[in-house]
Amino acid sequence: MLRLADRWIWDFWIASTSSAYHMFYLQAPRAIGDPALRHQAATIGHASSSDLVTWTVLPDALGPGSPGSWDDLATWTGSVVEHDGTWYMLYTGVSSADRGLIQRIGLATSPDLLAWSKHPANPVIIADRRWYERFDQTAWREQAWRDPWVVRVLDRPRFHALITARVAHGPADGRGVLGHAISEDLVTWDVQPPLSNPGEFGHLEVPQVEIVDGAPVLVFSIAAADVSQRRRSRGPIATATYVCAGRSLLGPFDLAGAQPVSIPHLYSGRLVHRHDGSWVMMAFVNADQDGEFVGEIGDPHPISDLGMSLFTSSEVSARGLVGWS
Repeated sequence: MLRLADRWIWDFWIASTSSAYHMFYLQAPRAIGDPALRHQAATIGHASSSDLVTWTVLPDALGPGSPGSWDDLATWTGSVVEHDGTWYMLYTGVSSADRGLIQRIGLATSPDLLAWSKHPANPVIIADRRWYERFDQTAWREQAWRDPWVVRVLDRPRFHALITARVAHGPADGRGVLGHAISEDLVTWDVQPPLSNPGEFGHLEVPQVEIVDGAPVLVFSIAAADVSQRRRSRGPIATATYVCAGRSLLGPFDLAGAQPVSIPHLYSGRLVHRHDGSWVMMAFVNADQDGEFVGEIGDPHPISDLGMSLFTSSEVSARGLVGWS
């Protein structure tokens, strides 16, 4: 696992080259004392590995901008893709002027995954009130517009960003949706309607979509306190990484059928495609047996350990959604 003596680490994302895996992660000093304060002290760290188990910590990737800038308070979760020989990182930023309550998405680029430069057009994606909830503390504690996951659909000449977002209608505890924006060049983005329907969750944190064994899969995380009353009425809930089936990388997704992975205390789970072609899931360790925050990245788990055979259930098949093979 990756544990830092002087820093908590939590949400992360991985970029892979032919010889190494590069992990970018949120970090904050343990010296602040209270883990709940870490979000307003977050920067983006960087480590590399050849096997996803033993990690070498590298210089930090990104930190807050200059005073008065849109990301001068903290930098949060994102994703990295390569395009035409350049690496692009979409990331979340929050500002002191907004007390960290309004989230926006920015861009940084790198020639080598080591030296990153923020783009002058930042922020490059902001919430569009035509579809998404803007800041309203009577409905939610923040304006959710973060955790961009970039995916390229091979038969379409554009990039898609999937975003933690909320719509502005319906019961406040169930407005979480998968926000969507498209781009031809990763710099200029057009915000689109959401890719999922509201009702199940207050938000869908750190979303990721992948094709695993031929099946489109959405992965996201949610705290038990942010699960909607509608879903609570159907059975037990959990703070966990969830997985659900989809028809394609862009949905629709079976959020009503989403289920937590079977290993407890894992949050911000990511599916990682290993160099040998196999899939594993990695996540940060959210809590210990006493419920205390841990803040370290755990070792990879084979997907066979995670209860992912749930996608072969007759209930999912009856909905006509693609199952997990």
